[in-house]
Amino acid sequence: MSNETRFQAFLSEAGELSRFAARFVSQCLRPRYEVAEFIRQCYIIGYQSLPLVGLTGFIMGLVLTLQLRPSMVDYGVESQLPAIVGIAIVREIGPVITALIFAGKIGSSIGAELGSMKVTEQIDAMEVSGTNPFKYLVVTRVMAAICMLPILSVLGDAISLYGAYLGVNVRGATSFHLFWVEVVDSLAFNDVLPAFIKTFFFGFAVGIIGCFKGYNSKKGTEGVGHSANSAVVLSSVVIFILDLLAVQITDLLGFN
Repeated sequence: MSNETRFQAFLSEAGELSRFAARFVSQCLRPRYEVAEFIRQCYIIGYQSLPLVGLTGFIMGLVLTLQLRPSMVDYGVESQLPAIVGIAIVREIGPVITALIFAGKIGSSIGAELGSMKVTEQIDAMEVSGTNPFKYLVVTRVMAAICMLPILSVLGDAISLYGAYLGVNVRGATSFHLFWVEVVDSLAFNDVLPAFIKTFFFGFAVGIIGCFKGYNSKKGTEGVGHSANSAVVLSSVVIFILDLLAVQITDLLGFN
């Protein structure tokens, strides 16, 4: 496949994804609303992802603290370790790592699930029976991803900071109260709000890409695997792009 053909395929897929996202927005505004399925997806997408997000966040906070300590000791600013770790986790590392873990678990799950339904013609059967499969399958999953990722990010940050607290005390003796006071004092409103807002966009990206790949899956069982894999890869790339845009926008708005 030539470079020109690849570029045309990229533009074609980008256009189809944009049309898919526009259809999602349109369907969101129209009744009827699948509340029961939305709640079920929130449980699956949010609650069942918490153990993995929590474990990842805990290890990340612990390792980050242990890695930073030697350098900060050399410069004589070891006392600033809780503040530095807190800012790094809340502003950037926590939301992005949580979103990537979310993309790997949920993006692949949605892509594989909808892909299997597509190749086995279950989606076609839903259309024949008079059910709106797009609203039932896509809207509920994307909305659940948008709602759950910010919550997972906040919980992941908290668990990560607790891991950082344990890391500080591996070779020191800092009380729990003093650690949290130093972390909270180092954070400003401008640190927390942009980091929280961008997780909604991360959730939308993971949900819409996973649903798009699965809903348009082809080539039988091979296509299901391809849908799951491409959903994770594309979601991860889009997360980094959105994060870069968020940094530039917050800088222009004076949040940094």
